[in-house]
Amino acid sequence: MPKSTIGRPDTVVVAGGAGFLGSHLCEALLMAGHRVLCVDNFLTGTKANVEAFASHRRFRLIAGDICQPFDPGEPVDRVYNLACAASPPHYQADPVHTMRTCVVGTLNLLELTERNGARFLQASTSEVYGDPEIHPQTESYTGHVNCTGPRACYDEGKRAAEAMCFDYLRAGRADIRVARIFNTYGPRMHPRDGRIVSNLIVQALTGRPLTIYGDGSQTRSFCFVSDLVEGLMRLMEVDPAPDGPVNLGNPGEFTVIDLASMVLEMTGSRSPIVFRPLPEDDPKRRRPDIGLATELLGWRPAVPLRKGLAATIHHFAREAVLEEGATVPPSARKRRRPVADDAAQTQASAMG
Repeated sequence: MPKSTIGRPDTVVVAGGAGFLGSHLCEALLMAGHRVLCVDNFLTGTKANVEAFASHRRFRLIAGDICQPFDPGEPVDRVYNLACAASPPHYQADPVHTMRTCVVGTLNLLELTERNGARFLQASTSEVYGDPEIHPQTESYTGHVNCTGPRACYDEGKRAAEAMCFDYLRAGRADIRVARIFNTYGPRMHPRDGRIVSNLIVQALTGRPLTIYGDGSQTRSFCFVSDLVEGLMRLMEVDPAPDGPVNLGNPGEFTVIDLASMVLEMTGSRSPIVFRPLPEDDPKRRRPDIGLATELLGWRPAVPLRKGLAATIHHFAREAVLEEGATVPPSARKRRRPVADDAAQTQASAMG
């Protein structure tokens, strides 16, 4: 079975490593014994996300934008490209830079990979499926995307990056893997990143109305961050490389109204729910088919939604929301054992 860790210590570049997902990946790679070069321009990532391990002797933080040619000044073995704002308010704030990051930034990292004879993993997205017309979405589905709409800078940027990655693979210029990542949540999410999980939790903890766009019947699938990181690491190390993208996400499907109800229950909040018009091109259903990931990687998510939400609520109550001076319900303040530890044990027993 493919392993989720590299067989020997390697030097690993994580572009976007100070972001929500990137910081968890950096931490997991350090725990696995590797040297980590974290590259970030701090547009959406923060130094606070990597503060806990910033002084580690095998960790190096590099301030930089991958839209500029990049060379860390030392040989590298693995390159993870997680660089790009991933929430609509962030990637729509500067759509031209978003597109440049997806295309020019990916090209710069592919050139770095080729020069070093390294292995490359591109973090793509379920957004390449747009507002899908088939459910669940398999990797062979070509999507239903508005290529000129307000989300196109991200959707089309990621599609272009995928195309470039597989051109490099077909030309024999680099060892490539592409992960199509579905909704991911967990500690270190930005409290104002505009994503549904962080929005609802912060609103509940601060006593503000929970905002739902549309009627709440639209669905999403939510993958806890430790599960997603495990999938990324397994995909990077599987041999031979898949000849196409691989979906990574949790196939459990929940309506947005069900998620809001769960958040209200778990926080003890009495906040009302308010409804707003659905934004343009917002998908009505989103659920991954992870059959390929299970077959190739021996991977399935291990953390149930309620358990992951408990850890995320605890994080926001302890770290992010309290900075706003909010009154947080005592039930949300209660210290819990970190879910990541439980998830690691569950995953180890489930996946061998």
